[in-house]
Amino acid sequence: MQAIMQKYQNKVDVALIKYLTQGREYPAVIYRAMRYSVFAGGKRLRPILALLAAKACGVPERRAMPAACALEMIHTYSLIHDDLPAMDDDDLRRGKPTSHKKFGEAIAILAGDALLTKAFETVLCARVEPQLAVEAASEIARASGVSGMVGGQALDMESGGKRLGKKELDILHSKKTGALITASLVSGAILAGADTVQRRLFRNFGGKLGLAFQITDDILDVTGNEKQMGKRLRKDKSSGKNTYPAIYGLKESRKKAEQLVVEARAILGKIKGDISGLEQVAQFVLDRYR
Repeated sequence: MQAIMQKYQNKVDVALIKYLTQGREYPAVIYRAMRYSVFAGGKRLRPILALLAAKACGVPERRAMPAACALEMIHTYSLIHDDLPAMDDDDLRRGKPTSHKKFGEAIAILAGDALLTKAFETVLCARVEPQLAVEAASEIARASGVSGMVGGQALDMESGGKRLGKKELDILHSKKTGALITASLVSGAILAGADTVQRRLFRNFGGKLGLAFQITDDILDVTGNEKQMGKRLRKDKSSGKNTYPAIYGLKESRKKAEQLVVEARAILGKIKGDISGLEQVAQFVLDRYR
């Protein structure tokens, strides 16, 4: 899995450099801040899912690269804003000073804004049928905004100090984390020309995988190593956040993640095409905390 991840990370990084490098960079500080956070590290999970979805649909992976890069830009913008003092107030991200610590709060906010808008410029300029580019951009927009990631973040902040029920917890994290993971798969499939049935399968697979990913992330906040993770851990409990270990306990959280991956793989088996990479990503999600 590490070899596969590295292969795709390299491809995505080459494309991201192209999209985030301009001939005349003015004001230069914004470009520096954008690249600083994008190239600070990271698994490139969302771009990889988009590329693997295209591969499963039987088309060259590069067809989904604009969506892949757009997704990483949006993911990075969300991290920049999440780290701000008004949100999670973090000093480290991926083992490096967060954007607002490096450039100041104003430039960090603007760098996040710039990445968000650049993402849609990127996907809408994809060299595919215009309707497919519009559909992919629409999918990513819904997953990024109030119906998805932004809405989930608002729910997370609003529920701080309140104990959520299990159903409410699933809704929160399906929006906050799961929506963009799902959109990664679906947008890659859209740019690959997938039909309605295929798109629905990718959507259902992504929903299960996204929740499993969030659960393992919550587990790692409790059991992980700060040096390896590159960020401050054990902060969710102290801030009263609703996490899976807090609601279910560690043992039941692990069981839930494992069951979600089993269900995700069952859906994946219905997709006709090369799904080997997606199967390995599903296993990687579980292996993160082992």
